[in-house]
Amino acid sequence: MREETAGFQAGERIAFLSVWTLLTLGIIEIVFGQFTGSISLFADGIDSLSDAAVSFFVWTGLHFALRRPSKRFPFGYYKVESLTALLAAVLLVGAASFIFLRSYRAIINPRAISLPFIALVVLAITGLLSLYRALQMRRIANRYNILSLRVDARNSIKDTSSSFVAFTSVLISYLGFTQMDAIGGFLVGIYVLTVSYVALRESSLVLLDAFHEPELTHKIEKIIQTHKEIKGLKDLKLRRAGPFIVGILEVIVAGDMTVSEMHEVITELEHSIRERIPGLRSLTVKAIPS
Repeated sequence: MREETAGFQAGERIAFLSVWTLLTLGIIEIVFGQFTGSISLFADGIDSLSDAAVSFFVWTGLHFALRRPSKRFPFGYYKVESLTALLAAVLLVGAASFIFLRSYRAIINPRAISLPFIALVVLAITGLLSLYRALQMRRIANRYNILSLRVDARNSIKDTSSSFVAFTSVLISYLGFTQMDAIGGFLVGIYVLTVSYVALRESSLVLLDAFHEPELTHKIEKIIQTHKEIKGLKDLKLRRAGPFIVGILEVIVAGDMTVSEMHEVITELEHSIRERIPGLRSLTVKAIPS
């Protein structure tokens, strides 16, 4: 439990730092995008703000993860993360639409970037800073096995790639193909729309208690099969609760088992599953005599 607390505290710190880093980088890119007239730089700034929103709901989930349940919220506050993700996804759709509109206008009326060198320097610096932050986040996520933070790290690496797409677009535009800057804006807008789609889909499924992770379910079934006292699996229900997984498991045991023996079997099974499934917060195991 102490290791888990330390892990979530470390994850919360890096996610909080990520929010402010991406927010700052996004504002800088938008300001310089307006100053230089680069659509790609402006779009990448919007993308950085969208990733700041993703980091924010990851931070929110980690912040509330260890908060004690109350009388009004007896199951804890884990779904706050999913709610903020849903709100962020709606904002991201609006941001992507705005980028597409700006890019379309720039293609219809192409204009050369006024200060391409400054735009290139800003994109290079923000891309490298974003990559460094993503690698730090991934290191902590892997160390403490925090799923939501690992997803955010992958998204941040995607943000770095969008910065380099924007960099390439500005460079080609500077070399003579003026409309490439607007095309780069379109590409970055697709990145933002991808993030919004994933956030919208995942948060909606979690809020509706949907769960579709066949690999995880198959892994639990394999663990059950290693226990010879278990005759079969009757039911397995899992759902996401913020960064955690909670579930109910019903297994079939021999009909001549005593209550004491059944208790020992399900306790051993529960311990075995918890040990091998990261992020499993709660698992209720019930033995049913055949």
